[in-house]
Formats: sequence, C-alpha cells, structure tokens
Amino acid sequence: MPDRKLQPLLHDLVTTTSAPTTALSGPDGQIGGTGVQGVFHADARALARASLLVDGREPEPIGYAPAGPGADRFVSVVRWLGDPIPDPTVRVDRLRRVVPGGMSEEIVVSSTADVPVRATVTLEVACDLAPMEVVKSGGSVPPVSPADALTWIAHGTTVRVTGDGTASGSGLLWDVDLPTRGSATLRWQVRVDDTRAAVAAPSGPIEWSRPEVTADDHRLVRLLDRSLDDLATLRLAEQGDTFLAAGVPWYLTLFGRDSIWAARMLLPLGTGLAAGTLRVLARRQGRRVDAHTGEEPGKIMHELRRDEFTSLPPAYYGTVDATPLWVSLLHDAWRWGMPADEVAALLPALEAALDWLGGHADFLRYVDTTGRGLANQGWKDSGDAVRFRDGRRAEPPIALAEVQGYAYQAAVQGAALLDAFGRPGGDRWREYADALAERFRAAYWVDGPHGAYPALALDGGGRPVDALTSNIGHLLGTGLLTPKESAAVADALALPAMSSGFGLRTMSTQDGGYSPLSYHCGSIWAHDTAIVIGGLAQAGFGAAAARLADGVLAAAEAFDYRLPELYGGDSRAEVGRPVAYPAACRPQAWSAAAAVALLQAALGLYPDVPGGGVTLRPGVPLGAITARGLRIGGAPVTATVDALGTTTLT
Repeated sequence: MPDRKLQPLLHDLVTTTSAPTTALSGPDGQIGGTGVQGVFHADARALARASLLVDGREPEPIGYAPAGPGADRFVSVVRWLGDPIPDPTVRVDRLRRVVPGGMSEEIVVSSTADVPVRATVTLEVACDLAPMEVVKSGGSVPPVSPADALTWIAHGTTVRVTGDGTASGSGLLWDVDLPTRGSATLRWQVRVDDTRAAVAAPSGPIEWSRPEVTADDHRLVRLLDRSLDDLATLRLAEQGDTFLAAGVPWYLTLFGRDSIWAARMLLPLGTGLAAGTLRVLARRQGRRVDAHTGEEPGKIMHELRRDEFTSLPPAYYGTVDATPLWVSLLHDAWRWGMPADEVAALLPALEAALDWLGGHADFLRYVDTTGRGLANQGWKDSGDAVRFRDGRRAEPPIALAEVQGYAYQAAVQGAALLDAFGRPGGDRWREYADALAERFRAAYWVDGPHGAYPALALDGGGRPVDALTSNIGHLLGTGLLTPKESAAVADALALPAMSSGFGLRTMSTQDGGYSPLSYHCGSIWAHDTAIVIGGLAQAGFGAAAARLADGVLAAAEAFDYRLPELYGGDSRAEVGRPVAYPAACRPQAWSAAAAVALLQAALGLYPDVPGGGVTLRPGVPLGAITARGLRIGGAPVTATVDALGTTTLT
C-alpha cells in the first residue's frame, strides 16, 4: 500500500511570527528541514533548514520561552565542553526575532567553566522555496540551487542569509575562543524579498489600545497579555488599511470571516482595525457572477492568496457568512464610535451587501457547483462538518442555522445604518428580518432527547439536520430568537454533552458524528466558545457563560496562554488538561481576540456613541475586574466591575 501524504503536525512546534513572516522550529530552536519546519514568508518557505551545531554536534535543549511579540529564546547546553563535572558549564542562548520580511538570531555562547573553551560553531542553512500548499499537504520539493554563496532566487522571491561568521557553501562558521568564565555573541539574519506578495506588513503603529487590566482571576490577565502580543504579530495591510491575518502557518493572509470576527472582538480597544478591515474587504467586494471563484455582486470574499491554494483560486469568495458579518462589523464599529465620514464612505458597499442577502429566496444557502471549491462554506468548512444526529452527512444546498441569525442581525443593523445616514431602504430590511425569523421558527426547531433546539442546518431537501452543535449558540444576541427560544438554546448548550470540556464542543458527544479530535464535529474552538459566551451574557444566562469561560481560561493556562485554533473536546473529568489538536494553528487571530471578547462580556460594556449612551450590564461573573485604556468614541475609558457585579465607567 503506498504511503499517504499527511498534513504535518504543529502542536509541538514553536512559532515565531511577524506577519507575513514566520519561523517554525522544534522546542530546541532547530529548524531541521522536516515537516513544516522552516522560515516562511507569505505562502512560500524561504529557509527549509537553519540548524546550529557546536563542533558538528547539536547542543542539548533544556528550555525555551517567549521573549515578546515576534521573539523567542531557546536555551541549550554543550556538556562535552567546559569542566568535567555533572553541572553543565557551557550554555547556548539563541534569541530569535522575526520581523516582516526576515528573521535574525543572536547566539550567545557562554561559559562558567574554570578552563578556557574553544569550539567551532556552524549554522547549516538550506532553501527550497516550497509553496505553502505543498508543505501543508505533506509534500516536498527539491532544494533551490544558490545564486551565489548564501543567496537563492526563484519564483520572484530572493532569499539572502548574512552574518558575522564566515560564509561557507552550506551556511556560516564561527571559531569561538572563550576565556575562563567568558562569552561570545554571534549574529546572523535572513532577508526575504517577494515581488509577488498579495499583502504586506503595515507601516504605522498598532491600531488598538493595550488596556491595563487587573482581575481576581489572574488567568484572564495573562491570557490578555499573551493574546495582545500575538495579535500585534498578525497585522497585515493592503493599500494602507490594516487587517488581521487568520493564523499561522496555513492562513497567514486575508480571510473575510476570520478577519471580520477578530476585528469585531477587538472593538473595545478602538475602531481603527475594524475600519481597515471593512475597507480592505469592500474594495474586493464581488462585482460579477463567477462560478469558479464564487464571486457574486455584493458578496464579501473568503480568502486571498498569491497563487492557487489547495485548488482554490487566489481570490476566492466561497463563504456564505462573511457578507452579513461585514454588515454587522460596520454597524458595531459605528456604535463604538467609528467616525461618521468613514462609515458614510462604506454605505454603497453596505447596500450592495444587503442586496446580496435579499437575493436568496428563503434562507441563505450555499453549494459548490464547480467540484473544486469548499463543500461547506460556513465557519465549519470541512467536508464532513454538517451531519445529522445519526452521523449521516447532509447534501447541499445547505442553509446553516447560525447564518440565518447573521442575516437577521445584518438586516436589522443595516436598516439602522440606512436610517441614520438618511438613505432609503430601512423598512425593506426590517420586513426582510421579520419574515426570515418567522420562516426560521417554522423550519429549524427539532425535538432532541433533552428538549427542543434549532437544527444545525437545513439540507438540500429542506430537512432539518438535527445534530446538536455549537452553531446554535451564535443565534444568541442576533435578535432572531425570542426570550423563550434563547432559554431553550442556553439549556441545550449547558448539557454535559456540550459543555463538560474546556469550553463548548462543536458537536454533542451524543451525536453519531462526534469525535473529540474532529476538526468541526466535537473539538473546541476558543473563538466559537467566546461568541457563545457573549450571546449567553447578553441574553442573561451568566452562570452558563461563566462555566464556559472557566473552561477556556483553564485551556489557556494549559497552552501557556497562547490559545490554539482548536483543541480536543475531551471531558475535563476524564482528561485533566486539554488535548492538543495536532494540526491546529497558533497563533490564530480569532482565538487570540477571544480574550478581549471574554473581557467585554464580563464587563458588560455596550456603547452607542451615535445615540450618546453606554449600557453597562455585566454578564459573566468572573469576580472583580478593572480595565483601564479601553476606547469608546476614540477616548480612553476605565471600566470596573466589582465582586458584587456593580459596574462603573469613567
């Protein structure tokens, strides 16, 4: 039987990022030329190997730690050098820094030995410029021959390695002579120039504030600190407008849905990121019908690449939810204080997006007609994500439950924007929303073993896909549900089959398709749980929200406060710490942004800058919290909730 190509595992790698550049190494700091290890720039691997040797041998690793945004430190020992005693006396510290378009390392070889130390340090490098698509699929390409000693040029990309060592055919060499208790510092760097990049690093300062937070639950503070560091490394720009790349390594580019959700979650820190994200996506809003790319007039795109990626075209529109989510981001940014002139400039794109919603006869549905696009086009976009309770896969066209909630909310919020700016059409979209809610109420509700809840979706025949999933939690807070229906959803999500893990499972353990390590049918996603926590908090189900928040914070602690894209859905009672999903991206924009969403839900901060008011309604009892440096209408504010749940804003 021939070997299958398998996607490389990521869970045990160290990721150092400053978009659009990333270094992936083992915990020892070595970039060893296996799997997905390498220095990547955009969608290509610049260096496939960067291995440090001392006297031809690898130092023995003893630890690593983050050293701030875009930096990591690796520590190893060289026990064959120095004093012949049990304690290691020769140590190597490798400080790695990644910046957009390059990486540098400062290598400190230090000795506490009582004798002088002499060694030869070498750095072995190799370049293959493998496309990310090939790396992700488990494939490989031949090495690129150097144009000169340590320069490689191919496919419009130039990779150049320099340093203060002596260049050799395979890297750099240093002769190190250390006196008694001495040290030496070695430096090298790699620079990547890509003439075909689809996106670039932003040139200005970070678009959001960094609040000073104190909390009874110290896990929240630590998660916020690490998450804000990671978010700073995921910034990308197009034509001067900043957005967040989706995640490292596979998705370090513009993703409509992911970039929108991340910007929406960060609104308590300012509207600058939201404004940039809205403009970038508006410029690429669909203008024509193209089955190959999925483009349609008014539709917001899904994904942007420099080349075709996993059979998808470079600019791909195969998403059913990015368009209504774009409308909601514009509305929410307006409420948080996005300048009126910036909002007004986007109203033509708003009207086009609403027209796209109205072009669907009953519900928002999707189907890939080409056979080359995504079979599922909601946020759970794996091919097996939409299943009946007995495990059968649903046939398209699919109408996802949460997407109808997004559409309802977008219509209501779009109408509010049209009214506020004196544009016609508000009544049309309020009527659309009312009719959609009635259709949803009649078509989606199913009876489960523990009561009624909305189905995951309707299949191509209009049948409810009756698995119990986290999707229905996204309906909370959209306005689509009545208070009684919201209570039924909250009850369903509070069942142990959904919520006994480290957050909210994507699918109930009682469903036929459940697997704790399924990408979308049983795993836990931090952003998904955070969205549901926000909805529960708004709907008044604080205790259920707090239980889920505690699960996410426990997971964050286990993952050194860098929440991965997803992790296993195992029960906390059976497995004492979350199980890593082996191919999960870290850092991931909406996983990191989930920390800010938890903070907002706990504070209960809901501004209406155009209306001149702010609602304070703490929804997640996590103890006392104070956040200084949040932003409403561009002005810094301090929000405090005490142990009794009383909130103040100054």
